[in-house]
Amino acid sequence: MTATVRGEELAHPRYPRASKYDPGWVIENQMGPNALWLLESLTQVLPIEPGMKVLDLGCGRAMTSIFLAKEFQAQVWAHDLWIPAEDNLERIRAAGVADRVEPVRAEAHSLPFDPGCFDAIVSIDAYQYFGTADLYIGYLASFVREGGRIGVVVPALFEEFGEDVPEDLAEFWDWEFCCWHGPDWWRTHWAKTGRVEVERADAVPDGWQDWLRWEETVTPTLSGWLRDSGANAARMLRADQGRRLGFTRLVGMRSSEPG
Repeated sequence: MTATVRGEELAHPRYPRASKYDPGWVIENQMGPNALWLLESLTQVLPIEPGMKVLDLGCGRAMTSIFLAKEFQAQVWAHDLWIPAEDNLERIRAAGVADRVEPVRAEAHSLPFDPGCFDAIVSIDAYQYFGTADLYIGYLASFVREGGRIGVVVPALFEEFGEDVPEDLAEFWDWEFCCWHGPDWWRTHWAKTGRVEVERADAVPDGWQDWLRWEETVTPTLSGWLRDSGANAARMLRADQGRRLGFTRLVGMRSSEPG
């Protein structure tokens, strides 16, 4: 990969904090559409205060965890399954936040934490891979203190297709996209459990345009399957023009224990 993107190409007026970061570093550590833009959109509706204990669930290469520590002075646990904790620790140390970010490698259904130990849990472009199971939000909420919050941003389909994928999207489709859902689906999915009070379920403003901008800016710097994947995503987004694709932003407060 040859990162040739200039800082101004990833500068975003709605995300001034994310715009400060070196684009080469962002691209090198990216595992999807710009996670810092998505995280900053979440923090606009889920306040993170200095000293808060935050679990960054499915953090990838810990870029979002570093962002939370640097920008909000949070104490962060950088969780991921696929990236070794030792690798993330190197990035965390290089970013100068080793005193505020602890890497953890674990499966999302076997989290090594005490009940109620976090003030907040965030998950950026990862929750869709494990959180569509009916019982998962109840499990996850057990790790947040009563009154604490869980916030996620995930790819969205604002229509539920079932097996009938629209013709204009069919050529780009991958079966794994079936885990993409819109705000109404996610609101119902969380609220029906009674384990969280859903405070926000909406679309990230202009999310599809930001996604397209990212793919068209960054894909030319990539190679191999990453370049092919990015090009496919860009074509799909252009075909859709924001009618059905984007990002869901979801915030829920842990409910009181029943009984």
